[in-house]
Amino acid sequence: MNKERSASKVRFNSFDELLGLSGGTESRITEIPLKDLYEFKNHPFQVLDDEKMEETVASVKEHGVLIPGIARPRTEGGYEIISGHRRKRASELAGLPTMPFVIRDYSDDEATIIMVDSNIQREELLPSEKARAYALKFEAIKHQGKKGLGNSLELVGEASGENVKAVQRYIYLSRLSDGLIHLVDQKKLGFVQGVDISFLEETQQNMVEHLILEQGVNVTSSQSAKLKEYGKNKELTLPMIRLILTEEKPRERKVIFKSKKLNAYFPERYTSEQIEKVILELLEKWKQEQEEDEI
Repeated sequence: MNKERSASKVRFNSFDELLGLSGGTESRITEIPLKDLYEFKNHPFQVLDDEKMEETVASVKEHGVLIPGIARPRTEGGYEIISGHRRKRASELAGLPTMPFVIRDYSDDEATIIMVDSNIQREELLPSEKARAYALKFEAIKHQGKKGLGNSLELVGEASGENVKAVQRYIYLSRLSDGLIHLVDQKKLGFVQGVDISFLEETQQNMVEHLILEQGVNVTSSQSAKLKEYGKNKELTLPMIRLILTEEKPRERKVIFKSKKLNAYFPERYTSEQIEKVILELLEKWKQEQEEDEI
């Protein structure tokens, strides 16, 4: 008995269904000259000539562009890419003169939402890319008249499965200066710390960035929380920022006992918790004795 392959069970009535498009009349695939294609305004996702791009170029050379992009007409002429920036770049590197696109006359808000949703599930996204993409989609949803902050944030994270709190933090992060959010991408500034600093005014952010680079400091969550609090109270000056970022951090101390040494004092039936409790009680007694000797 021949088994029908899973792929053969999938049936699409049109390219619109394949691409997840809805509304309006059915779209047709059109070969667009690459010279007539323009990047989406404020496109938050990077298009890099990296190893993955090389793989895409090799695939395009062998098979062509298998999945068409999505674009909309520009009033100035040509077409604005909504989805397909990497495929367009791969087509350029492969030496192709055109690329297939579905052309639809989307509004700015509709185009923004499609642009974000078609890229947001990529695994290698930088924090800055996700932050700016979420901010763009959030504004587009608000323009469409969606009511309620929580509902809007939920819609923003719908395509990526991100919860409301995570989406809101990324949107906060998008308010960082270019220099600071670049430090987050480079893992020289923590995500939580970046969110805290995003509440500061632009001039204050610039001062923080300058001191991070000048002093080479690693900002802790405690320090970023202080920066946020002083900024909220309108008390954050350059000397205060310098004081907060250069304050001496407490050294972490750790003492490890080998089992052989502990076994000389504690029966085997003692658990780790019981051993720790006894040691702390003895240390507390020793501390009190030291204090009495000093009087």
